[in-house]
Amino acid sequence: MEKYRIGPMLILAIGILIFDQVTKFLVTTQMSLGESIPVIGETLQITSHRNSGAAWGMFENRMLFFYIITVIVIGFLIYLYKTEASNNLMMQIGIAMLLAGAIGNFIDRLLFQEVVDFVDVMIINYDFPIFNVADSALTVGVIILLIEVFITGKGKETK
Repeated sequence: MEKYRIGPMLILAIGILIFDQVTKFLVTTQMSLGESIPVIGETLQITSHRNSGAAWGMFENRMLFFYIITVIVIGFLIYLYKTEASNNLMMQIGIAMLLAGAIGNFIDRLLFQEVVDFVDVMIINYDFPIFNVADSALTVGVIILLIEVFITGKGKETK
């Protein structure tokens, strides 16, 4: 029998989505654009930033492109969840995180035509591109799926 943990995955995705939107709301209402608040010196700062593109500013000001891609990605993730993730908790978690991240940034693009970023990290003299909670969820979700599919070789497990 196939097992999907829909309730816990919805709670995870909605929790990430709420955390993402609340943090972005706080940054936009409590900070000026470009303002930085040091958390751990220059290593970790909260910096109010906007991005009209993707990572590293790619595809700037191409909102229609992002709308279409996001809808396709969300549809694909739902399909993947239904067809490949039964009986695989880690794959379900990864997909839930990807959905939360995609929807979180999609909300920004719909409302503001840009994404609110604020996590500013300096890694060994490299100022990493500023990101947000949704971006983190996307990254962790991809890592989980890569581990499940390529390292553990599990993919879809059936009992």
